Amino acid sequence: MPKAIRIPQTGGPEVMQYVDVDVGAPGRGEAQVRHHAIGLNYIDVYFRNGLYPQPMPGEIGLEGAGVVTAVGDGVTHVKVGDRVAYSDRPPGSYAELRNMPAKPLVKLPRSVGFEVAAAMMLKGLTVQYLFRRTYRLQRGQTILFHAAAGGVGLIAMQWAKALGVTVIGTVGSEEKAALARRFGCDHTILYKRENVVERVREITGGAMVPVVYDSVGKDTFQASLDCLQPFGLMVSFGNASGPVPPMALTALKGSLYVTRPSLMAHIANRANLEEMAADLFRMVGSGKVRIEIDQRYALADAVQAHRDLEARKTTGSSLILP
Repeated sequence: MPKAIRIPQTGGPEVMQYVDVDVGAPGRGEAQVRHHAIGLNYIDVYFRNGLYPQPMPGEIGLEGAGVVTAVGDGVTHVKVGDRVAYSDRPPGSYAELRNMPAKPLVKLPRSVGFEVAAAMMLKGLTVQYLFRRTYRLQRGQTILFHAAAGGVGLIAMQWAKALGVTVIGTVGSEEKAALARRFGCDHTILYKRENVVERVREITGGAMVPVVYDSVGKDTFQASLDCLQPFGLMVSFGNASGPVPPMALTALKGSLYVTRPSLMAHIANRANLEEMAADLFRMVGSGKVRIEIDQRYALADAVQAHRDLEARKTTGSSLILP
């Protein structure tokens, strides 16, 4: 029988169980996918610990790449034998084989392998909607991007460079600073030792930035607001340090804007998904964005993968291999 990770209840990494699963035929609107590679993302932690609720017992994982082995009634955009990748709900990608809604499946071009696809779909599509949809970056702008050496961060550094944008990136160590710079970050800030707001003011000559991209959450939210120009946009797209506490609207001094975008909202429309994926595939195919896979874990070692992820021991993208 195929193996998968299941969670009987929410909690720490130890709640994940490596079990046999019975995968029947796909239902109407579903496809069956045999994974060759599975993406590891911080959003998986939120589903595991209950920050993002789901019915229990539950499944986990939103990203994968593999081959379609069967399709249910009504599925026409993919067929048996297609190489596909996806990043969407419902959770369940931590599995050798799964049935899932066919709607989010995207056919892979020949130039993109399974590991690269599984490492880039969620992170790459996130950067696409951040830079081209949430706030459309323009050449010559300077931005602040937190967690610049993470999986999303390293893709963002390269994409921003391709757009002619100057990036100020926050990182947790000298090693991560060097990595972020290698991938195109112009200025790094060691947030544990340096004052982020003062460094941004120094780098920009007091002008500050028009947009901040923040996936850290609670620990960086106020500093992010303080780094914005008047009428600037605060993009909060993650909670690595915990959810942002409630705030008064008076905190938005300088007529600031705040948004909490999600990938799932952007790709709910099939046409948007195909357009965004094509843009991502172009960037990767052109060589302007290279996908850095720094960690690989066996499916049976998913517990350790989550421990490393939460301890911020990972850089670049991480994979789980079935």
